[in-house]
Amino acid sequence: MKKRKLSDEERKKNSFQTHLEGDIKDPRYAREFEGGWRKLKLGYQIFCAREAAGLTQQMLARRIGTRQSNISRLEQGDYNFTVEMLQKIARALNLQLRIELKPPESKQAA
Repeated sequence: MKKRKLSDEERKKNSFQTHLEGDIKDPRYAREFEGGWRKLKLGYQIFCAREAAGLTQQMLARRIGTRQSNISRLEQGDYNFTVEMLQKIARALNLQLRIELKPPESKQAA
């Protein structure tokens, strides 16, 4: 049976995946990656909530007393969130802010 040739996009994806799997074994890299991933997920939650509320970035910025560019950075995960900023965003979007501390999720053996 003849192997299917991978497209450039598939090769790039495989290369990135292999690279990431190697890097993620480094504990320092893993911590930094996880921190960035959490900020990105939180930014995406803000984006979805803002969209659901029918607000533009400019409108949300005005409601919380900041600039539109800061909202853009928030949504892209390129911002160090403060509790105060998250509270303002939650109030502006009529949402409840919930922050919790919990033990890390353990990896279950397959």
